[in-house]
Amino acid sequence: MTHRSDSRGMRSWRASAAWLAGPLAGLLLLGGCATRDPQDPLEPYNRAMFGFNRQVDTIVLKPVAIGYSNVTPRLVRRGVTNFFGNLSDVWSAGNDFLQGHVTLGFDGVMRVGVNTVFGLFGVLDIATPMGLYRHPNDFGLTLARWGLGSGPYVVLPLLGPSDVRDAAGTVTGIAYSALNSTTSNSGVRYSEVALDFINTRANLLSTTALLDQIALDPYVFTRDAYLQQRRSRVRATRDTGVLATGPSDDSAEGGAGAQVESPPEGGTPAAAASQAAGN
Repeated sequence: MTHRSDSRGMRSWRASAAWLAGPLAGLLLLGGCATRDPQDPLEPYNRAMFGFNRQVDTIVLKPVAIGYSNVTPRLVRRGVTNFFGNLSDVWSAGNDFLQGHVTLGFDGVMRVGVNTVFGLFGVLDIATPMGLYRHPNDFGLTLARWGLGSGPYVVLPLLGPSDVRDAAGTVTGIAYSALNSTTSNSGVRYSEVALDFINTRANLLSTTALLDQIALDPYVFTRDAYLQQRRSRVRATRDTGVLATGPSDDSAEGGAGAQVESPPEGGTPAAAASQAAGN
């Protein structure tokens, strides 16, 4: 039976996320393969995908991000970061409620409301000086909150470090992102996604340069950093729901409001898809 709707762009956007679902099912079946690291039973695949993602980043994303950073004033980049961060706050607040953290959920709603009404749809971060701080959240953490295990570590095409549980959360986040409601024009929406990716990558240029200098094995460094970070965030979600307190780090290129989930080495920044993320 065919369903028709005025929001064809929404359906096409959700369909574009579905390409991740098939590989995830296969990864679950491959989870029993034995390798040297029990956290990473899919290491041969993951290393290959990590290398592919790094090539994409080196050849395409990083040069574009450098050009974007060179021609775009920092104040404008900060506004872009704040705008997409405001959209990600909608998803974060929704996950607060789903996790049973009602007070945090209402704080998130207040933050979005203040920045949307008084901050030019989030371009200005008015809420942070008022004490309504960002606390990034996502559906992978919601699944963890209610007891779902992480499954094996997996590197997603273009999106980078994840695990099976968080990959399912990423697909859900893409399908139901607040970005989908900004316009019914799919072309405009895909342009917004591209801008978010490029802006996020530009904000992380200094971070990834440092990673290249200190990591003997960038794959292992990225994997271990991701797994450690997610374990910490899962513990916080299960215990109190507080994922971040205090003002955002203003040291990133994006300025106030920039939230970095994990370095994009081995994958393009996932912020536009999942947290955006943040995550």
